[in-house]
Amino acid sequence: MLNISMPKQILIWGTVVIGLLFAMPNAFYTRVETHNDAVAVIDSGQTNATLDADAAQWPSVLPSGLVNLGLDLRGGAHLLVEVALEEVHGSYLEGFWPEVRDTLAAERDAVGFVTRDDSPADELRVRISQVDGAARALELVRGLGRPVTSLTGAAGSNLDVSINGPVLTIKLSEAEQVAMNDRTMAQTLEIVRRRIDEAGTREPTIQRQGTDRVLIQVPGVGSAQEVIDLIGTTAQLTFNSVLGSTSDPAQSPGTGNILAPDAENEGLFYILEKRAVVTGEDLENAQLDFDQNGSPAVAFRFNTTAARKFGDYTLENIGSPFAIVLDGEVISAPRIQSHIPGGSGIITGNFTVEEATNLAILLRAGALPAPLTVLEERTVGPELGQDSIDAGKVACIVAGIAILVFMVLSYGLFGVFANIALIINVGLIFGLLSIIGATLTLPGIAGIVLTIGMAVDANVIIFERIREELKTAKGAARAIELGYEKALSSIIDANITTFITAVILFVIGSGPVSGFAVTLGFGIVTSVFTAIFVTRSLIVIWFARARPKTIEV
Repeated sequence: MLNISMPKQILIWGTVVIGLLFAMPNAFYTRVETHNDAVAVIDSGQTNATLDADAAQWPSVLPSGLVNLGLDLRGGAHLLVEVALEEVHGSYLEGFWPEVRDTLAAERDAVGFVTRDDSPADELRVRISQVDGAARALELVRGLGRPVTSLTGAAGSNLDVSINGPVLTIKLSEAEQVAMNDRTMAQTLEIVRRRIDEAGTREPTIQRQGTDRVLIQVPGVGSAQEVIDLIGTTAQLTFNSVLGSTSDPAQSPGTGNILAPDAENEGLFYILEKRAVVTGEDLENAQLDFDQNGSPAVAFRFNTTAARKFGDYTLENIGSPFAIVLDGEVISAPRIQSHIPGGSGIITGNFTVEEATNLAILLRAGALPAPLTVLEERTVGPELGQDSIDAGKVACIVAGIAILVFMVLSYGLFGVFANIALIINVGLIFGLLSIIGATLTLPGIAGIVLTIGMAVDANVIIFERIREELKTAKGAARAIELGYEKALSSIIDANITTFITAVILFVIGSGPVSGFAVTLGFGIVTSVFTAIFVTRSLIVIWFARARPKTIEV
């Protein structure tokens, strides 16, 4: 008997309604996008009449998820940058020198005096005055090594130490270099992602490429230079004691000190203690603020440990200058007026609102572990993106109309049912994409166009099976029922193989290939659902009302 129970009907059409409800915001893209941006700002604690008006452009009770437009549809910036991993190795060895010096100095009777020789950046060369103590020195320095924290070198040391006469040569082991490179790349990806996300951009693509490169694609940005300015700054913030100032850049600051230029006054240099009191890594938050004169500034707050250290220092050094150093330049050197116990403060300077906002973003995201070199930059204009969207719309419309006409001419009323299911199918695809917040690119549009063509395949198989069953004169209802039953295995087999291909493309591929795989995979799922359930439900509803004695497919 051709029938679908009421609970199944409710489940089928409930799924359709929910899917189309999630797809609906894409029909009002600009309004919903404005609403989402306003809500995000309001949730961060800011509010005003304009934000409230923007948030009211879309009802909060309705879904507001959108299919994000990729770089080729929205326009934006494309960058390929290289991470200077060698500098990370050199920085590690530079920081390792005091530990080596102190360890060997504790055994001065055995190894003599310890000095450092000039060496390449990837080596640390240490000279001892007593050649007879070479073996002991080698033993001591090797003892400073630590196990490599990676699967490939778990049993090895992070140091490769050798000695030639009185000179020790210290390098990072190969296993440690690989592990350090992986850590540096992971940290770089995370910091770049945080900086771009905090700047309010939508759905950036940030991927590691090869050993030392990062691909960055940011939709909706006016130029690649904006992204370079945001991610290219290392933003290493330190708070150092001021020992004096000078106008002579060649003056020696003394052992354990550094010479840092003033960011605003050219020709002025500060002599600072090299060891920072606290650093930007201790920051808990940084945000745009304004000083007592109404000028843009950056308010900051330290974590508990650093706040205590910062408070103790200010208590002991009231009246002394205190330097705020950003990327090697002193941006401010105020005198400590009083004890600052809360670990909060404000960075002032000749900032614009945009400069202060970007500095706060950089400080919150943290310092890059290594400098970045831009190898390739490209800006995709929004006009080109709009042309791509228009071309995609035309392709979808042409393909859709051709299939709608073909189905009606080939299968009559049953073709109309298939066409209704096809329209629902496209809506469900966008509903699924909106739910997961997927990014739609040109290859993704190609996947949707391909799905439109494939979506009627299942209906064609079913309708042809019904035609065959009608020849046996078993009655219209029985023919429809048998047509669906016998076509089911063929439909599932054909779509499973395509779905497996889509999964492989998604897992192995990246970028455009992955976008194509997502839309293709979702299209397969929705087309099978609409063909087996939605089309059959429409036929059952029609058949129950019309009660035809014969049918023509």
